[in-house]
Amino acid sequence: MTLNPFAGRQRLTKSLALGCSALLLSAFGAVAYAQNASALQRPPAVPLVTYDPYFSIWSMADKLTDQNTKHWTGTEQPLTGLVRIDGVTYRYMGARPSRGVPAMQQVALSVAPTHTIYTFEQAGVRLVLSFFTPAFPEDFDLLSLPVTYLTWEVTPTDGKRHSVSICLDIDPILAVNTAEQPVIWSRARDGRLTVLSAGSRDQRVLDHSGDNLRIDWGYFHLAVPDGEQSSLANAADAMASFINSGTLPASDDLEMPKQPGRGNAAHLAVDFPITIEGSQSATRHVLVSYTDGYKIEYLNRKLRPYWQRNGETPQEMLEAAEARYSTLEQRGREFDRELTADLEHAGGKQYAQLAALAYRQTLAAHGFAADFDGTPMLFPKENFSNGCISTVDVLYPSAPFFLFFNPALLEAQLKPVLEYAASPRWKWPFAPHDLGTYPLADGQVYGGGERTEENQMPVEESGNMLILLAALGQAQGNWHLAQEYWPQLSKWAEYLRLKGLDPENQLSTDDFAGHLAHNANLSIKAVEGLAAYAEMARGLGKTAVAEDYSSAAKDMATRWEQMDIDGDHYKLAFDKPGTWSEKYNLVWDQLLHLNLFPARVRQTELAFYLQHLNRYGLPLDNRADYTKLDWQLWTATLADSANQFDALMAPIAKCVNETPSRVPLTDWYDTKTGKQIGFQARSVVGGVYIKALADEKLAKKWREKTSQ
Repeated sequence: MTLNPFAGRQRLTKSLALGCSALLLSAFGAVAYAQNASALQRPPAVPLVTYDPYFSIWSMADKLTDQNTKHWTGTEQPLTGLVRIDGVTYRYMGARPSRGVPAMQQVALSVAPTHTIYTFEQAGVRLVLSFFTPAFPEDFDLLSLPVTYLTWEVTPTDGKRHSVSICLDIDPILAVNTAEQPVIWSRARDGRLTVLSAGSRDQRVLDHSGDNLRIDWGYFHLAVPDGEQSSLANAADAMASFINSGTLPASDDLEMPKQPGRGNAAHLAVDFPITIEGSQSATRHVLVSYTDGYKIEYLNRKLRPYWQRNGETPQEMLEAAEARYSTLEQRGREFDRELTADLEHAGGKQYAQLAALAYRQTLAAHGFAADFDGTPMLFPKENFSNGCISTVDVLYPSAPFFLFFNPALLEAQLKPVLEYAASPRWKWPFAPHDLGTYPLADGQVYGGGERTEENQMPVEESGNMLILLAALGQAQGNWHLAQEYWPQLSKWAEYLRLKGLDPENQLSTDDFAGHLAHNANLSIKAVEGLAAYAEMARGLGKTAVAEDYSSAAKDMATRWEQMDIDGDHYKLAFDKPGTWSEKYNLVWDQLLHLNLFPARVRQTELAFYLQHLNRYGLPLDNRADYTKLDWQLWTATLADSANQFDALMAPIAKCVNETPSRVPLTDWYDTKTGKQIGFQARSVVGGVYIKALADEKLAKKWREKTSQ
C-alpha cells in the first residue's frame, strides 16, 4: 500500500516560471475588494470550495460560524477555522468546537463570480477570509484545475500591537462518501510546499454511480507554502491542542486506517502565528485540492481529468498552482469586477447578484475530462434530480452560460451526446435523454433507455439538440459539428417535422409535472428546432434543405398561433382553453434571429404574466404555484423594456434573499412560500445568463476573450 499519493514524481512544470509565491499580499486590498463586490443580502447557500459534483463545499447559514460547512448534498464536510488573538481563541468558520470558543463577529459577506469573501472583527483585529477558485471559462487548463485558494488577511482596527494565530482544521470525511469508510493520510514535501493528504483506504475508482454521493477515491490535499512560520499536523486532536495551547501537536498520528465518524482519524491542520501593529496587515494562504486520477467513465473507457491529460502529476499541478497564486488572484479580482459591471449593465444590480451566485455553481455541477486524444469533454450531473449524466434537457437550460463565455465548452458537452447518438447502440429516430448515471456515462438509463420508446422525451431532446447546435454554430462562426453529425441532425429534424407541431402525450423537460399532450410550449421548441436545422443547412451550403425546412417552420409557427390563442393569452395545451404557461422556449426566436412568431405573441404573453406574479415569482403554469428559476429568466428576457424585465426579476431576487430553503440555488420552488420543491446545486442555473447572452455586443466581448 502506498501512503504517499505523490509517489512517482516525473518532471517540473514549466508553469513554475509564471509567477512567484507571495505570503504578504496586502496590495490585493481584500477589504476594499470585498466592499466593492456585488453581494446578495443573504444567499441561501454560499459557495466556498467549488470544483465538481464531488469536490463542492458550501456554507448553508447566515454566518460562517452558525453551522459546519457542508457538501452540496447537505452532508457535513467540516472546514473549521480558529483564530487566537492575544491569547483568546475564537471561531471564524464552523460550529464546532463551540464549547468555550465564541464565534468571531462576522461583519460582511460578498459573493463574486470567482471569490467568496467573509469579513470578521473581534478584539481589535479584522480578519478577511477569501475563497478563490480560478474558474476562467476562456482557459481550459485553469478551469479544470482542482484547486481553491484560501487567503487570510489580518489587520489591527485599533492601531495596537496584536499577537494573532490563524488555524485551519480539515476533517478527513471530505475524502470519503460516508463517515464509516476508513481513511489513510500522509505528509509530503513538494518543492516549496508541504502537503498533507487524506484518502479512502479502499479507493473504489469509478465503480459505482448515483445521486446523493460524495467522492471516495483519490486524495484530498492541504498544501501550505514555505516562507512564513507555520506548523502542520495530521492529528485527531489538532483543534483541541490549538484551543488549549495555541499550537498544533508536534507529531503526526501514524496509526491508520481509521474511520472519520469515530472521531479518531487524523485531521489535516495548519496554523500561522502573526504579529501585527499600527496599520500593518499580514496575509497568508493555502491551497486545498482534490485529485481523483480518473474523472468519468464514458462508453466503458475511463477518462482522466482534463488537467491531467498530458500526464501531469498531482505534485506538479500543485507546484504550478502555487507559483501562479499572485497572478491568478489579481486576475480573478479583475475578472469579477469587469463581469459584475457588465451583468449590472445587462440586467440591473439584482440580476448581477443572482448571476454571480450562479457562476461557480454552474461550473461545479460538471466533471471535466479529456478523451483519449485530449479532446475536452464536459459532463453535467443532475444533482438531486436523478443523478443522470449529460442529460440533454440539462444541457439546454445551462447553455446560455457557455454560449456567453466560451462556446467551446458547450461543444465539449454536446460532443459526447452526439458520439453516443451516432453509435449503433442508439436506434431511435430522436435524440437521447442522457448518457447514464454520474460518473458512469455508459448509455441512457432514463425512461426506456436503449430498450423502448416508453417515457422518452423525443420532441424535447431533439428540439434541444438542434437549437443548441445552431446556437453553437452561430457563436463559433462555423458549422463543423453540424457537418460531422449531419445524418443524426437530419433524422431528428424529420422527426420534429412529423411529430412536433402537436406533440403526443409525452414528457418535456418539466417532467416533474408529468405527461402532457398537445403541449404548446413544447410545440414552440419543435418549430424553432426545425428553423435551427434550416440555419445549419444554410451554413453548410445545403440551400434546398434550408429553404424546405425554413418554410415548414414558418408554416408551423402560423398554425401554432391559430391553435393556441385564448383571448388575452396563449394556452398551456392546444385542447385546454382557460389554461396558460410560460412560453420560455420562445426566447430562441430572438436569440437565433429566426423571426418565426409575430411580436404580438411575446407581447401578449408578457402582459398576461405580469398579472399573475406571486410574491416570489411567476408560476410555471396554471396547474401549480411552483416555478423554475431558469425558465423565469428566459421568460423575463422576452421583455420589451427594462421595466418589464425588472418586474419579473424582482420577486426572483426576493426569493433568493428570503427562501427558508438553505441550499445551493434550487431551480424548482414555490412562488408563494419561497420553499424549495426539489433540485439543488444544478448546472441549469447557468440559464440565468440568457439575459446577458441576449446582449449581442456584450456576449461578443466575452467570447473574444478566448482568443486573447
